[in-house]
Amino acid sequence: MPLATTRRAGLVDQVIEQMRGAIAAGEWPVGRRIPPEPELVTALGVGRNTVREAVRALSHAGLLEVRQGDGTFVRATSELSGAVRRMCGSELRDVLQVRRTLEVEGARLAASHRTEEELRRLDALLTERDEALAAKDWQRLVEKDTAFHVLLVQCSHNTLLAELYQGLTEAVRASITATVETDHDDDHVSHTGLLDAVRDRDAARAAAEAGGFLEELLERHKD
Repeated sequence: MPLATTRRAGLVDQVIEQMRGAIAAGEWPVGRRIPPEPELVTALGVGRNTVREAVRALSHAGLLEVRQGDGTFVRATSELSGAVRRMCGSELRDVLQVRRTLEVEGARLAASHRTEEELRRLDALLTERDEALAAKDWQRLVEKDTAFHVLLVQCSHNTLLAELYQGLTEAVRASITATVETDHDDDHVSHTGLLDAVRDRDAARAAAEAGGFLEELLERHKD
């Protein structure tokens, strides 16, 4: 992961932006340890104190997590996502309830505003998701399911809604992982009805389908 050597002015801010960029681009994936301090110092051409200040700032923002004796790990891809993770913590019901709020409106708008190309992409993702389910490839299932929901909300063509949901990506992925881990032996929720409603441009049915499967998950995982 090559980083551009920084200029003299505003070294800390430059390092913060480069590190944030590496996280947002997926070069440093969520859950993975970032390069050790000496490597960052060499790559960036700055002093240890500059790197430490940048790491401290990104930790306060929720993007990084410093684990004493173990290194520094990526916690989230954006400040919004980091804030959501702090608020929701590990409470699955909290995340599902927030998802329901955003996904119902996202599905409603997607049914009205999606393009034919977006519909093809949704169809392809759902096919891959269902193939992973049939093969019991749980990791691939989580990735394809997450991508399906993110794209569905993007199909709303509401920029603010899409950005809010994008900030939830890690929390959404974690909630899907949690339900997959506990529902291995159960019938998994189907998204076929949801996609059909979006295909038919039936906004009311799309919203009902989106709310329905999340209500089902909330019922399965109630306290």
